Amino acid sequence: MYSASRKIQKDKGAEPSEFEETVAQALFDLENTNTELKSDLKDLFINTANQIDVSGNRKAIVIHVPYRLRKGFRKIHLKLVRELEKKFSGKEVVMIATRRIVRPPKKGAAVQRPRSRTLTSVHEAMLEDIVYPAEIVGKRIRYRLDGSKIMKVFLDPKERNNTEYKLETFAGVYRKLSGKDVVFEYPITEA
Repeated sequence: MYSASRKIQKDKGAEPSEFEETVAQALFDLENTNTELKSDLKDLFINTANQIDVSGNRKAIVIHVPYRLRKGFRKIHLKLVRELEKKFSGKEVVMIATRRIVRPPKKGAAVQRPRSRTLTSVHEAMLEDIVYPAEIVGKRIRYRLDGSKIMKVFLDPKERNNTEYKLETFAGVYRKLSGKDVVFEYPITEA
């Protein structure tokens, strides 16, 4: 018979942590109880799940999904995140595809790494995953006199109702995963 352990598959057969098992169990329960998500969740599983302290006493759950399955998760993203946030009350859920960063090739090596495996590309894709379903419509990088830099990311105002209360969570999760400071805003529209 099927069990919750089928919903989490870690690399190299590593054992899932207790928290990852609770997230897998929540996905398994949703598959069995929620009729509209059942058929979509049937073939989907996750790689890892982490709990991150965002700001103050707020926490976020970051779920890493296999890159191959990201389209399937995106199809049901809104419903799935809403249901998971109900199960883990008080915690916001963010889904990110698992991507790998490859070191730059050594001088003289004939091998060339794909653009999608560079640090810059992986961090940009991670940023898009974090803010999904909103789209990024603009980015500005501000360099301060002391050498620090802050990235301003402008999100699509159409998704403002769904994402406005999560902006702090998005910034905290991105800072934790990439080490870069980012500020999310909506562009000011002139009437």
